[in-house]
Amino acid sequence: MVKNSQQNNGSQFVLLCKLQQTKYLTVKIVQSMKYLKVLIGCLILLASKQVAFSQQLDSMMNVYAEGAPKEKIHLHFDRPRYNTGDTLFYKAYLLAVNEPSILSKNLYVEWYDTAGVLVKQTVSPLYQSTAKGSFEIPSNYNGGFLHVKAFTRWMLNDDIAFLFQKNIPVNGGNLVSAKLPAPTKVDVFPESGMLVEGLNSRVAFKAYHNSGLPVKIKGVLIDAQKKVLDSIKVQHDGMGVFVLKPIAGQQYQLNWTDEFGRSGVTKITDIKPEGAVLTVRTNNEKAFLQFERSLNAGPSFKQMNLLVHMNQSLMYKVGLKMVDKNYQRAEIPIEELPTGIVQFTLFTSDWIPVAERIAFINNHTHDFSAKINSLTTNLNKRGLNRFEIIVSDTTMTNMSVAVIDANANETDPHSIYSNFLLASEIKGYVHNPSYYFQSDADSITSKLDLVMMTNGWRKINWEQLKAGVGPQLKYMPENDFMSLKGSVFGIKPGMVKDQQLNFVLAAKDSSKNLLFAPIDANGSFEQPGLFFYDTVKVYYGFNNNSKLSSATQVKIENGLLRKENGAKVNLGTIPPVWGGVDSMAIARMNYFLKEQERVRKLMESATLSEVVVKTRTKSKIEILDETYSSGLFSGMNGYSFDLTDGTVAALDIFTFLQGRVAGLQVTGNGPSATLTWRGGAPDVYLNELRADVPMVANIPLADIAYLKVFRPPFFGTGGGGASGAIVIYTKKGGSSSKGSQNVKGMESTILAGYSRFKEFYNPVYDKSAASFNPDTRNTLYWNPYIMTNKRSPRYPVDFYNNDVSTKLKIVLEGINAQGKMTRVVKILE
Repeated sequence: MVKNSQQNNGSQFVLLCKLQQTKYLTVKIVQSMKYLKVLIGCLILLASKQVAFSQQLDSMMNVYAEGAPKEKIHLHFDRPRYNTGDTLFYKAYLLAVNEPSILSKNLYVEWYDTAGVLVKQTVSPLYQSTAKGSFEIPSNYNGGFLHVKAFTRWMLNDDIAFLFQKNIPVNGGNLVSAKLPAPTKVDVFPESGMLVEGLNSRVAFKAYHNSGLPVKIKGVLIDAQKKVLDSIKVQHDGMGVFVLKPIAGQQYQLNWTDEFGRSGVTKITDIKPEGAVLTVRTNNEKAFLQFERSLNAGPSFKQMNLLVHMNQSLMYKVGLKMVDKNYQRAEIPIEELPTGIVQFTLFTSDWIPVAERIAFINNHTHDFSAKINSLTTNLNKRGLNRFEIIVSDTTMTNMSVAVIDANANETDPHSIYSNFLLASEIKGYVHNPSYYFQSDADSITSKLDLVMMTNGWRKINWEQLKAGVGPQLKYMPENDFMSLKGSVFGIKPGMVKDQQLNFVLAAKDSSKNLLFAPIDANGSFEQPGLFFYDTVKVYYGFNNNSKLSSATQVKIENGLLRKENGAKVNLGTIPPVWGGVDSMAIARMNYFLKEQERVRKLMESATLSEVVVKTRTKSKIEILDETYSSGLFSGMNGYSFDLTDGTVAALDIFTFLQGRVAGLQVTGNGPSATLTWRGGAPDVYLNELRADVPMVANIPLADIAYLKVFRPPFFGTGGGGASGAIVIYTKKGGSSSKGSQNVKGMESTILAGYSRFKEFYNPVYDKSAASFNPDTRNTLYWNPYIMTNKRSPRYPVDFYNNDVSTKLKIVLEGINAQGKMTRVVKILE
């Protein structure tokens, strides 16, 4: 549907093109000549073949957008730099098309040394599109950095350049000495992808040395006769721009000198004799476009087409009739587009792409507001500090927070904004990417546009779309946790028909689970939904057929991707450090390293004249916890109740809980009881198996031995847990619930599960703090799961200072249920 509204002076007219979501999008075409009548349509194509191509591209873009959405990862580390022997803590966030991803349940993180050799692979379950983990840096590690790569199985269908990758500096106790970088390289990037004879083009350049770090240069643009056409200099982080109008038969080059006094030459090649160029400028409301074709261009350049698209989704389509004039200008409204990279692709009339450009649009649709309110600041030795995190937005949030020594940790140039909006969308190294999200100043916006012009991006294979070829998927998304899967070998397939394998999974804490899996005609079996950490011993046997057990071999796997230590990869061009070594921060890190080593040696060599060994009797609650709970259900993180004496006077278990757990609201009783905690319903477990309120409401209190209530979030068996959990243990006759590990008459094997992670230790100092060992912690506080919602918009945090820090930094990052992000940094001094 097209409507024309031509003004009296003929200088402009407005097109209303009805596109996706039945929205009317306004495109204003501006002509420099007065009274020129321009006939332009919204993809009004006369040839049926061209119409078919247009429709094919539309439908296939929808296929890719809906059938192959792109996942993106950000890892929030507790601090930007580490010493050898430190434990590194992290929180992972996963988005797909700017929303929390529901595609994947498993996160893979690979840790490589400076030679690209795999040190370790860790695998974590994803909970509400997030995961937590840790990595212990070996005390004898001698590399200057660790290379981290994070991904899901689904992400492996994409170019590996878009996986999360980062080099984390590791300080081994020696200051890094400055060295003269390797020779400087300068690359040139025509704005729309190519230079065309006779057409003006903006050309960006990027100067860097072989590690990828930017270099300052200055110089001139000259032709073959050494005539100076323009001067060049770096505008920001090795990047700059100049203008060139190539002449047929002429040659061009840049003569430059870098900041180290070294000279070089960059030849400008690949100039096309005919074609079209695209120029893009943006402000807060519009994108200003200019299209220009060669005067002698063929017929296919006189009726051109523009597609504007984001995240594989079409935003605008514009037809350009350029018969009478070889250039046009257009204004595209962008104020309603989501924040991110938008792509402009210019096609000929037969849908051959001839020019492409990306631009960054920031309409602040990507962030939500969070605030850190300091309540008590005490930077004395082991002083108690208090602050609260406040989110006014009523949408549920999922965040992580770290408190670190500000003098030992320089500002991390990466952030949740830069990773989700830049690093996961473009190719190539971007220096200090978080800089571009500091403000909306025009100076920063123009520098970000240089990044858009000097880096590669996610490109669409238009020929594949025109041919109707869908996404080529090698890896399917892991929409469940681990699986108990494998194959039976050693006998003919027909002998295992209608057979079933019985499994007993015995964990290290002696807990056991019984599983069953039918065997198909090919001898394969799979039982999804497996969830455990570390390793378990798996006992297996055929149901009611012991002869098959001795006559066969059974291969058992957990269904996860696995990479062995020692595997080697190419680390690419990501610099080992960010550039500009902060010697003061490294000296501070050395201090922490030496203090920790001094304390260790002191404790090893200490001789006490008298040693008094004190012990205490375990409480009844602790004994009950050891007796009944296992795995992630064990430990004293929450509320525990001993009901073994049978003297509790309450109608049911939920009536008993009323008023005993802060924040837990219980309405009603019996099977109709409703539970609310932090805006949601807590999970219910019976003997560590998932249950519901009606299932447990009628259990007599006299039959219950032990009751545990876990604060939100609770990971349990991997699903839910955002509002905590209630775990009910019924009484067992005679002895412990944990029996022998051995299972008679069954074969066994060891099966690996999710990687164990270390819980961050937050010390609690009281009046007797002087009796504690010296405290030189670099990270003072780390909590990977800070959650707020409409009913609980505030989250309080208490932590104690160490013995040496006088200036602290709080870093908060996170997402909400809509996929919006936040980042807050606050200094305490």
